[in-house]
Amino acid sequence: MLYWLWAFIIGLVVGVIAKLLMPGKDPGGFFITGLLGIAGSLVATWLGQAIGWYRPGQAAGFITSVIGAVILLALYRVFTKTSGGSST
Repeated sequence: MLYWLWAFIIGLVVGVIAKLLMPGKDPGGFFITGLLGIAGSLVATWLGQAIGWYRPGQAAGFITSVIGAVILLALYRVFTKTSGGSST
Protein backbone atom coordinates (compact mmCIF):
# COMPACT_ATOMS: atom_id res chain seq x y z
CA MET A 1 0.00 0.00 0.00
CA LEU A 2 2.78 2.43 0.93
CA TYR A 3 4.49 1.62 -2.38
CA TRP A 4 1.51 2.85 -4.42
CA LEU A 5 1.03 5.94 -2.25
CA TRP A 6 4.68 6.86 -2.70
CA ALA A 7 4.46 6.29 -6.49
CA PHE A 8 1.35 8.52 -6.58
CA ILE A 9 3.00 11.39 -4.69
CA ILE A 10 6.20 11.16 -6.73
CA GLY A 11 4.08 11.02 -9.87
CA LEU A 12 2.33 14.29 -9.05
CA VAL A 13 5.65 16.05 -8.48
CA VAL A 14 7.07 14.47 -11.63
CA GLY A 15 4.07 15.68 -13.65
CA VAL A 16 4.71 19.26 -12.57
CA ILE A 17 8.39 18.96 -13.47
CA ALA A 18 7.55 17.42 -16.85
CA LYS A 19 5.25 20.37 -17.52
CA LEU A 20 8.06 22.78 -16.63
CA LEU A 21 10.45 20.93 -18.97
CA MET A 22 7.90 20.92 -21.79
CA PRO A 23 6.08 24.24 -21.62
CA GLY A 24 3.14 24.81 -23.87
CA LYS A 25 -0.60 24.52 -23.97
CA ASP A 26 -1.95 21.09 -23.16
CA PRO A 27 -5.55 20.17 -23.92
CA GLY A 28 -6.09 18.75 -20.43
CA GLY A 29 -4.34 21.38 -18.33
CA PHE A 30 -2.78 20.81 -14.93
CA PHE A 31 -5.00 17.88 -13.96
CA ILE A 32 -4.06 15.79 -17.01
CA THR A 33 -0.40 16.72 -16.60
CA GLY A 34 -0.52 15.44 -13.02
CA LEU A 35 -2.12 12.18 -14.15
CA LEU A 36 0.51 11.81 -16.87
CA GLY A 37 3.18 12.30 -14.21
CA ILE A 38 1.67 9.53 -12.11
CA ALA A 39 1.45 7.29 -15.17
CA GLY A 40 5.03 8.18 -16.13
CA SER A 41 6.25 7.20 -12.70
CA LEU A 42 4.34 3.91 -12.79
CA VAL A 43 5.49 3.12 -16.34
CA ALA A 44 9.09 3.92 -15.43
CA THR A 45 8.79 1.63 -12.40
CA TRP A 46 7.31 -1.20 -14.46
CA LEU A 47 9.82 -0.82 -17.29
CA GLY A 48 12.75 -0.52 -14.87
CA GLN A 49 11.69 -3.73 -13.12
CA ALA A 50 11.19 -5.49 -16.47
CA ILE A 51 14.71 -4.71 -17.68
CA GLY A 52 16.34 -5.30 -14.30
CA TRP A 53 17.12 -1.74 -13.16
CA TYR A 54 14.88 -2.12 -10.11
CA ARG A 55 13.92 -5.05 -7.91
CA PRO A 56 10.27 -6.07 -7.54
CA GLY A 57 8.61 -3.70 -5.10
CA GLN A 58 11.20 -1.00 -5.71
CA ALA A 59 9.90 2.23 -7.29
CA ALA A 60 11.59 4.02 -10.16
CA GLY A 61 14.05 6.74 -9.41
CA PHE A 62 13.11 10.38 -9.67
CA ILE A 63 15.01 11.08 -12.90
CA THR A 64 13.63 7.96 -14.59
CA SER A 65 10.12 8.97 -13.55
CA VAL A 66 10.61 12.45 -15.03
CA ILE A 67 11.81 10.91 -18.29
CA GLY A 68 8.76 8.62 -18.35
CA ALA A 69 6.42 11.55 -17.72
CA VAL A 70 8.04 13.70 -20.41
CA ILE A 71 7.65 10.87 -22.92
CA LEU A 72 4.00 10.35 -21.98
CA LEU A 73 3.34 14.10 -22.15
CA ALA A 74 4.89 14.25 -25.62
CA LEU A 75 2.78 11.29 -26.76
CA TYR A 76 -0.32 12.88 -25.24
CA ARG A 77 0.34 16.07 -27.20
CA VAL A 78 0.80 14.13 -30.44
CA PHE A 79 -2.42 12.15 -30.05
CA THR A 80 -4.58 15.05 -28.85
CA LYS A 81 -3.32 17.60 -31.35
CA THR A 82 -6.16 19.13 -33.32
CA SER A 83 -5.91 21.09 -36.51
CA GLY A 84 -5.96 24.84 -36.00
CA GLY A 85 -7.64 25.62 -39.32
CA SER A 86 -11.31 26.33 -39.77
CA SER A 87 -13.44 24.86 -42.49
CA THR A 88 -15.55 27.22 -44.50
